[in-house]
Amino acid sequence: MTMPSKIVPGCLFDVKVTLGEGPVWIAEEQALYFVDIPASTIHRYHPETEKHDTWKAPNRAAFLLPVTDGTFLCGMPDGLYRFDPRDGRFSHDAVVEPGKPGNRLNDGCVDPKGRVWFGSMDDSEQSPTGSIYCVRHTPGGLDISHHDEGYTVSNGPAVSPDGRILYVCDSPEQTIYAFTVTETGDLSQERIFARLDQGYPDGIVTDSEGGLWCCVWGGSRILHFAPDGTLLETIAMPCSNVTKLAFGGEDYRTAFVTTARRGVPEAQLAKEPHAGSIFSFRVEVPGIPQQKFQLAN
Repeated sequence: MTMPSKIVPGCLFDVKVTLGEGPVWIAEEQALYFVDIPASTIHRYHPETEKHDTWKAPNRAAFLLPVTDGTFLCGMPDGLYRFDPRDGRFSHDAVVEPGKPGNRLNDGCVDPKGRVWFGSMDDSEQSPTGSIYCVRHTPGGLDISHHDEGYTVSNGPAVSPDGRILYVCDSPEQTIYAFTVTETGDLSQERIFARLDQGYPDGIVTDSEGGLWCCVWGGSRILHFAPDGTLLETIAMPCSNVTKLAFGGEDYRTAFVTTARRGVPEAQLAKEPHAGSIFSFRVEVPGIPQQKFQLAN
């Protein structure tokens, strides 16, 4: 049995959002961006100065990923948007699932080639109507390709440091899958990477050695896996719903963690005073600098 980690996460920013998600570290700003999905709000926090900015999105932003031109690509229920923090404007780029009004986009990541991988989910979390997509930018606009389906709540995704493996969670199934990413950008060789026996895998991220870090919804913990799926350590968290982790700071050895208050009974919230806030802790193996969505020339 894996011994519990000696790491003790601390509350960095006591923001108490309903459903914190999608943290990304922007090195140029030394700032953490994240979203509160039900509040349709984007947050930016500077740990050094404690400065906090917010923007109201036109819909429930589930992820925001940096673009090479300084904007962000955001996933919302009605598709992909661009968000510019310099003027606070949003523009609708593409509809993704026009035939599935009960779905919404959920989580995403950028791979080393500058492509965005993201998933969709059933908004009621009941039916396996979600899928996995990849989007590239071309001279003609966004090229969105469909790669896998059958997810009730797709989560993650995350890419190995060399870009050859895509990890995706099916949260209600308590399963993390791995796919081989081919040279042409297709997915093959689907296999089970890990199964959880308590709680549900939510956001995942890889570090510079290919380790996979999984935040557990309803599990009060973060799991750290080796690239072969061996569980290396379990980090206890002081709140039930742990949603996603991002590496940042000057050396990428600070882990920033989003959490949620949603779904936690009031009696339990009294025992989790910082639920919905941002936590942090230090790690030995650094993370990978945040990749950016590559625009075509």
